[in-house]
Amino acid sequence: MHPDYEAVIGLEVHAQLKTRTKAFCSCSTEFGAPPNTNTCPVCLGHPGALPVLNRRVVELTLRIGVATHCRIRYRSLFARKNYFYPDLPKGYQISQYDEPLCTDGWIDIELDDGTIKRVGITRIHMEEDAGKSIHDLDVDTLVDLNRCGVPLIEIVSKPDLRSPREAYHYMRQIRQLVRYLGICDGNLEEGSLRCDANVSVRRRGEQTLGTKTEIKNLNSFRNLEKALEYEIQRQIAILESGGVVHHETRLWDAVHQETRPMRVKEMAHDYRYFPEPDLVPVVVTEEWIQRVRSTLPELPLQRKQRLMAQYGLPAYDAGVLCEEREIADYFEACCAALRHPSPERYKLVSNWIMTEILRLVGERQREFQVPIVPQHLAELVELYAEEVISSRIAKDILTEVLQSGKSPRAIVQERGLSQVSDTDWLRQLVEQVLAEHPEVVAKYRNGRTNVLGYLVAQVLQRSQGRANPRLVTQLLQEQLQVHESPTAQ
Repeated sequence: MHPDYEAVIGLEVHAQLKTRTKAFCSCSTEFGAPPNTNTCPVCLGHPGALPVLNRRVVELTLRIGVATHCRIRYRSLFARKNYFYPDLPKGYQISQYDEPLCTDGWIDIELDDGTIKRVGITRIHMEEDAGKSIHDLDVDTLVDLNRCGVPLIEIVSKPDLRSPREAYHYMRQIRQLVRYLGICDGNLEEGSLRCDANVSVRRRGEQTLGTKTEIKNLNSFRNLEKALEYEIQRQIAILESGGVVHHETRLWDAVHQETRPMRVKEMAHDYRYFPEPDLVPVVVTEEWIQRVRSTLPELPLQRKQRLMAQYGLPAYDAGVLCEEREIADYFEACCAALRHPSPERYKLVSNWIMTEILRLVGERQREFQVPIVPQHLAELVELYAEEVISSRIAKDILTEVLQSGKSPRAIVQERGLSQVSDTDWLRQLVEQVLAEHPEVVAKYRNGRTNVLGYLVAQVLQRSQGRANPRLVTQLLQEQLQVHESPTAQ
């Protein structure tokens, strides 16, 4: 970015709430149903059909309002947001306007360098979704109204973000938060989490905000960051050439990696909000708010910091484990099952989860569901830590645990898989390998010590993975030293 300018960014995040039925009727919110099947007279806006608020919508909105330290309004109102579009059959959207449920909150985000930045939340309000227009077919535009009436919240940040990267971290933190709270699945591909960005630029040191543009069609974290980078540079180029930035809505074109005009704000019709006459005010009590507060889980950033302090984990490990609430829960359950807990074994548990366990979950392409109980992974880690088994044998045992459900110790005993530390037997294997690979031995003695790993692997292969790798390494180094020629010293 130009050194004389700074960006001012605010995000509007729409999150689809995890309810079984819609905001104001009993239609299903199932994703992927045949077009126009999850509809009824209420969500289609038929004359005389009256909406009834889904209490679960208020409950889930309170969860994120409390989690983001918002002021909760005891009495809030719904309003009609009027505009005409093919996918809005009523001609208006039920939303909240001047009296939203949650206002004046904040959320902390962690930046790349580990510093914490606090971002203000202007408001969080409830609303219903519109339908979906489908334009990319070789026919006239089609409309699917299944999404009409699906409950949303809109999280509007204050203009506290100063770079595309900060916006990226904020969006990721919002996604992580709504998933931790269990209020939204955070699936950007399916549209259950969507984002619009407001961005302007100004000369550094100025307090007056520049003219902002709104960017839509941001369906991934990467697109959010790239779109903001492009738009900031576009606005700076206009100002540097003596031009004027227009207040407009722009679309992100991911194919051409650019924003392009959608509509000019000054020419857009006002939404003409007015109170929704068919819905009574939403009234929440302090008792309800406190009950919601008591059920909140430990939030992701706080949990990451606690895992680092309590288990001695590096920041990277703690970040990966806390990405999903279920992963962090699984890690702590495994640590609790260790017979001899220690920071070293906590790190081993972390390593196994980040590599083998997450790989297994990824292969199954589903939510975090591990078919190995925490007690079994803890047992496997301890067998490895105590050098009863090697890492190669441990991976084989993990596969068998998944298939049979037996405990790792039972499998080791049944199959005689305990790691061999018999020095005489291992020395014989070492001597055989050295005799069979004289060219590798010569490379080692000429200073290429990295070939030692190859020799260790050969010994382990001969032992079918049962040899103690640490002892094998030690014996190899001893043998190579003993037979080292004077010229190589």
